[in-house]
Amino acid sequence: MHPTVARLVEHFGLEPLPVEATWFVSTYRSTADTAVGGPVGTAMIGLYCRGFDSGSDAGPDSRSLFHRLAFDEVWHFYGGQPIRMVLLHPDGTDDEVVLGGDPLAGQLVQFVVPAGTWQAGELAPGGDWALFGCTMAPGFTGTCFEGGSRSVLLATHPARAADIERLGVPDDETTAMPEGFATAGPERDLSGT
Repeated sequence: MHPTVARLVEHFGLEPLPVEATWFVSTYRSTADTAVGGPVGTAMIGLYCRGFDSGSDAGPDSRSLFHRLAFDEVWHFYGGQPIRMVLLHPDGTDDEVVLGGDPLAGQLVQFVVPAGTWQAGELAPGGDWALFGCTMAPGFTGTCFEGGSRSVLLATHPARAADIERLGVPDDETTAMPEGFATAGPERDLSGT
């Protein structure tokens, strides 16, 4: 395990995100609601890492399993090694982007995933950890999230079979956030960290 990973988990108070398998902490949730309910905006910090589990020194890799959101999501790269994102578009096409700290080498420091696009993310090969953030406006709620089961994604995007087998939600697991997830705090105040 990379020594920085345990320190980041403790420093930010990161916890496993249901369905996706990402370490995360909610850092901002607007107190204002949209006209149809839900926060005007939200922000979170996430961590991808190799083989770390809060209960042991080794566990599954932290990553984002395929999911789609009802609203655009803005990704921000903060540190560590590059992130590989796989995008499966509603029209049947697919894409891949790399977020990282070297924009002059083609890595993106910020990227917008359009609403309705299946997305998955993981460390680029050879990486140990990556720290990133995601913001949304309207804000994230559990009801704007849908996990991507392998069988559904294989039917629409067979060219990405290897990615879907590795990063798709297993067919026997839930694709919905737990009831009431992200309907209100707690958020971590990071103004002093």
